[in-house]
Amino acid sequence: MAEVGGGNGGATTAQRIMGWFPERVQLHLAMLALQFGYAGFHVVSRAALNMGISKIVFPVYRNILAFILLLPFAYFLEKKERPPITLNYLIQFFFLAVVGITANQGFYLLGLDNTSPTFASAIQNSVPAITFLMAAILRIEKVRLDRKDGLSKVFGTLFCIAGASVITLYKGPTIYSPSPSLNKVREMSPLLNSLGDANGKSWTLGCVYLIGHCLSWSGWLVLQAPVLKKYPARLSFTSYQCFFGILQFIVLAAFMERDLNAWLIHTGSELFSVFYAGVVASGIAFAVQIWCIQKGGPVFVALYQPVQTLVVALMASVALGEEFYLGGIIGAIFIIIGLYMVLWGKNEERKYLLQKNPPLPPPPTDNDVPRSSIVQPLLSQSNGNV
Repeated sequence: MAEVGGGNGGATTAQRIMGWFPERVQLHLAMLALQFGYAGFHVVSRAALNMGISKIVFPVYRNILAFILLLPFAYFLEKKERPPITLNYLIQFFFLAVVGITANQGFYLLGLDNTSPTFASAIQNSVPAITFLMAAILRIEKVRLDRKDGLSKVFGTLFCIAGASVITLYKGPTIYSPSPSLNKVREMSPLLNSLGDANGKSWTLGCVYLIGHCLSWSGWLVLQAPVLKKYPARLSFTSYQCFFGILQFIVLAAFMERDLNAWLIHTGSELFSVFYAGVVASGIAFAVQIWCIQKGGPVFVALYQPVQTLVVALMASVALGEEFYLGGIIGAIFIIIGLYMVLWGKNEERKYLLQKNPPLPPPPTDNDVPRSSIVQPLLSQSNGNV
């Protein structure tokens, strides 16, 4: 095939545009776009619940779209690295779907329905700390209280627990309400008015559900680690879980959602919310996140999580007229401090291990590019239990 592009030797327009930016800049731009995408998911999901969409139907459609999107990529891109499927793998995928999809997404929607998008996003910042705690309890992660990295992770986890407790047990007075002019704009806009508001129903119960969501998410991260060592085809791994998650939600719907009318998409706003959740939040964002983890490491990706909370707060204030409460703000600050303490501890642990066991230098290549200094797994690989 003849090359197009003259002096650029067949490079596509996208490749030439990306070539204008260093890889580090590309990585930060991708992470910002990712946080905006996930922030939009929080707001869109709450708007869908406000419009009356079923908490069972919504995740079914979301996972169907994600499954359809992932399946061809998993099938064609992982033909060579995908191990043969066995009954043992299927059982593990099924139970991982119970934790990582059905419980995770179910608790999230129940919590979001009773609180607000901003505080749902804020509590999610505790996931790295909860993951560390679970890994330590299961002896996957070693806790070294005689080193500053170990103390930092422990105190960071305590800060996250304290923050989640404050959000759950103390709502406090309203410290911010949208201005009257902004409320007037919402009332005049048929689209924004149709989204409803973000007033909670049972704040404490919603926060308990969100803690269940974070526990499910962290449990899924811990439990998937040994499975991925034996089954490294990540796209196929995720596709199987999406498939089992769909089946599990359909079984739940048979008992909890018997109204056939609930399965119908009534408005364009409902259709957009389902499309956004399935294609943007579960499909495109998943692909961008994989690329960011490969280039910058999972800890670098986690550092951007608080940006998502800030973006959600701005979006929810405009689109849903969300109010902010003192307890939620204090709890969110505690959780974000705890998040960065855990991530700092992980980075210091990596430096300590590199000094103790310096890696052999890789052979030089023509395509060497600067890499992030925070490239490490969220779970320690030094322990043979994983």
